[in-house]
Amino acid sequence: MLNPNPTIYPDLNAVLQELAATTRAILADNFCGAYLQGSFAVGDADEHSDVDFIVVTHAEVSAEQEAALRRTHARFPTLDVDWAKHLEGSYFSEALLRRPDPFRRPCLYVDNGSREMEWSSHDNTAVVRWALREYGIALDGPDPASLVDVVTTGELRAEIRRTMHEKAQELRAYIDALGGQWSAWLQPHVVLSHCRMLHTLSTGRVGSKLAGGTWALTALDREWVPVVQRALDDRPDPWLRVHRPADVAAVEATWSFVAYALQRAETLP
Repeated sequence: MLNPNPTIYPDLNAVLQELAATTRAILADNFCGAYLQGSFAVGDADEHSDVDFIVVTHAEVSAEQEAALRRTHARFPTLDVDWAKHLEGSYFSEALLRRPDPFRRPCLYVDNGSREMEWSSHDNTAVVRWALREYGIALDGPDPASLVDVVTTGELRAEIRRTMHEKAQELRAYIDALGGQWSAWLQPHVVLSHCRMLHTLSTGRVGSKLAGGTWALTALDREWVPVVQRALDDRPDPWLRVHRPADVAAVEATWSFVAYALQRAETLP
């Protein structure tokens, strides 16, 4: 049964109802459930947040179903509703979703604002499973806790440490490919993402970027307060800053903060 009010935003609720109803119609007997995860699940979501979703299938998606899902997700960003332009999520089979996957096999995935689906391991993480099991919001389907086994704090922390090193390498390669240019969206995003990862290492729980940044203001060394506070202040209207260049001084401070975060991660439990 469709959940009529999964969020406090009526326009978003209408988009999510259409997403759940359309995917159920396409997948038919293969449909298991559709869920919100990410910031709308763990808290602190606002009108600037991505809309992170997971759709669960009983078996692998067929070629015919994949083609229909691709057509559906190509249409959503064209709708005259801002929320429809910020859907981001993956399609998991029940078997793949159940336990953290050491091979991080790709799932059918749509990125925020994209009209093209791809096969990606973006959501195939212990972090997503933890958020879905503990706080996932059912749009249609059974309680998500029935679909995901308990993710231990050890599994979360091990993944976070690996991810921090991987992301640092990916960030350097990405910035090099852009000729050293940072956007005014990417710079605070990197700071708050590292705050969130350190917060998860410290607490053994997954929170939002806002929660991670707020925690970092008092939990990390005082010299990083200006860097974190600026990132928090820059959270509103992220889509307006995607094509603006970042402040050079802020970029330099961000590289230093990333190095500090990697060091700090080794001292946390």
